[in-house]
Amino acid sequence: MAGQADGIERAVHRAGRYRWGIVGLLFMATVINYVDRQMIGVLKPTLSQDLGWTETDFANVIFFFQMAYAIGYIGFGRIVDVIGARMGYAVAFVIWQVAHIAHGGAYSVTQFAMARFGLGIGEAGNFPAGIKAVTEWFPAKERAFAIGVFNAGANVGAIITPLAVPLLTVAYGWRMAFVVTGVVSLVWLVAWLVFYRSPREHRKLSSGELAWIEQDPADPVQALPWRRLITKRETWAYALGKFCIDPIWWFFLFWLPGYLGDRYDLDLLSFGPPLVAIYLLSDLGSVAGGWMSSRLIAGGRSVNFARKATMLVCAIAVLPVFFAQSIDNLWVAVLVIGIATAAHQAFSANLYTLPSDLFPRAAVGSVVGIGGTVGAVGGMLMAKYAGYVLDGIGSYAPLFFVAGSAYFVALALVHVLSPRLARVEGA
Repeated sequence: MAGQADGIERAVHRAGRYRWGIVGLLFMATVINYVDRQMIGVLKPTLSQDLGWTETDFANVIFFFQMAYAIGYIGFGRIVDVIGARMGYAVAFVIWQVAHIAHGGAYSVTQFAMARFGLGIGEAGNFPAGIKAVTEWFPAKERAFAIGVFNAGANVGAIITPLAVPLLTVAYGWRMAFVVTGVVSLVWLVAWLVFYRSPREHRKLSSGELAWIEQDPADPVQALPWRRLITKRETWAYALGKFCIDPIWWFFLFWLPGYLGDRYDLDLLSFGPPLVAIYLLSDLGSVAGGWMSSRLIAGGRSVNFARKATMLVCAIAVLPVFFAQSIDNLWVAVLVIGIATAAHQAFSANLYTLPSDLFPRAAVGSVVGIGGTVGAVGGMLMAKYAGYVLDGIGSYAPLFFVAGSAYFVALALVHVLSPRLARVEGA
């Protein structure tokens, strides 16, 4: 009977793979999301020279993006539940592309901050809508892998940006770079609206693949109000961990191009390869972090040990970034910073599993939303701190010190608030 059941499962699985085309669309949207997000970091030296920005001006522009992202992360979580993944994603995409194109017409810090605020609101919808789509199109056993595939678009976008945007800027100017990338990206919106439907509404989906998608039992209906979730220590173990480490990733994303340009006298065209090397290492770290904890669990270790041991290794791996400012050789600095960003991704991959480790399925989305918003608030504070430090003392050393320390603080908070990573029943 077991062999027969396996044969049926294989037959159903072979019935179609249309769902992976949906993941391809989500992957491309995430690539676009990170290209649009990172452009201001890549163009920071150009914008500062052309518009006379101080470090505090740049920090204020980033601050308003983070503020909007904090608001939009929770807001779009609710929106996609109400109007569905298809229209929810479309609304988010339109908002962020209009705001992205508007950067090309901005002349003042206030105008850039307004455009950046709109971008943050729209881009915050990418992950909630993507998760909603994966939940509709994949059985539970495939969802983690599907999410991992489309989320890989983040690092791909971070790699493409320093290669493509400088070429566009040299050829057409930075204003047209925003316009061109925004207009070209609208092709994705057309493809999304044409090809995306819920599985039962999709004419091209075979009955076998539909059966595969719907193999899980229906989710139980369970009310999980926020007022109960925010009283749980486990919610704050995740959220405060995000508060500590998310700002470090934002720092690397937005300030690293300017740092490489200032410290190693690189121009718009020459800091692309070092950034690409750093984000390639980040990709490796993301895979390695998930592999390490999974390997420990498969070897008989508890989830508590596996997650925290992996995060401890990652925190230790970040430590050399303390000395990044004092490294004179560009490629040695790239290696040190690349290991730090890889360790961040590995740490983050394990932190991101905590809501599903700790909470019933019906509460995971809300906990993720709370953590994303708290992490964005941390990013707002980091932006202000970076502007203050760079304008005040002109050195990145204090920022690298914060980056090197944050992961130990995050792990300590997770351990204090959830020493055993015991599941919260009846949250």
